[in-house]
Amino acid sequence: MTEKIAIHTTAAPAPAHAFPQGVRKGPLLAVSGQGPVDPATGAYLHPGDVRAQTRRTLENVAAILEAGGAGIGDVMTLRVYLADRADFAAMNEVYEAFLTEKTPAGVPFPTRTTVICTLPRAEMLVEIDALACID
Repeated sequence: MTEKIAIHTTAAPAPAHAFPQGVRKGPLLAVSGQGPVDPATGAYLHPGDVRAQTRRTLENVAAILEAGGAGIGDVMTLRVYLADRADFAAMNEVYEAFLTEKTPAGVPFPTRTTVICTLPRAEMLVEIDALACID
């Protein structure tokens, strides 16, 4: 049986609660929901700016993927949680640009679900988690 291991990196923020940044078992790597947090200070960044928050959040997801042996090209699905439906277009613009930049040529983008909801912190406009499969 394949061992389940916790993933940790200082390149992404430490979890605020009792869960790891990511978990890998065999070829599957799950990344816990990330927000617009500075990994070095733990501070929430870019208040009121969903574009900047989306970029920072995706950078945090990518850092955990890398620590687990994956990249954006290995991601099967991303789940995006938005605090405000009005931010969808701005988030989507940054999301698409980030994936275009980080996904290897010829590799399809991951699937995505976007949910409009109340997030754990008032400062958060966006939260993103991921599921990757590593060959």
